[in-house]
Amino acid sequence: MSDATKLLRGLVAGAIAGAVASFAMDRFQAAVSAFTTDDDDTQSEPATEKAADAVARQVTGREIAEADKPLAGQTIHYALGIGLGIAYGIVAEFRPAATAGYGTGFGVATATILDEGAVPAVGLGAAPWNTDLSVNLYSYASHLVFGATSELVRRQVAATLAP
Repeated sequence: MSDATKLLRGLVAGAIAGAVASFAMDRFQAAVSAFTTDDDDTQSEPATEKAADAVARQVTGREIAEADKPLAGQTIHYALGIGLGIAYGIVAEFRPAATAGYGTGFGVATATILDEGAVPAVGLGAAPWNTDLSVNLYSYASHLVFGATSELVRRQVAATLAP
């Protein structure tokens, strides 16, 4: 199989996997939220909504209206998930060892690099040592769902695209 074919297969399989995995992660988080109670009404704005606001300020010079923030945050969530899925799909085509652990390594890496590193580094959230352990565990659990779903879907799509 040519490198161009592998690249295209990884891109398509990864994009689909990233979208489905983002949905699965979203549903996992909704399910967990339904079973947890939070007496603290001062929860901070999600990092995805803060990121959407930052993009809007750069592009339009204005913040996003409060009513539009949840949709804007979801747009950031899915765009990032699809982008990560594409990267993972391409890497998996050329370095199959990257799929070891059935995508869980990918999930742990995304949680560590994004939630624990990049989000605090750019001011969209608190550093991991300044948050409750439950917040960090929730992040890792969510990204394990993302990683495993990415691999499950990527494998299925890639198999249908095999020559």
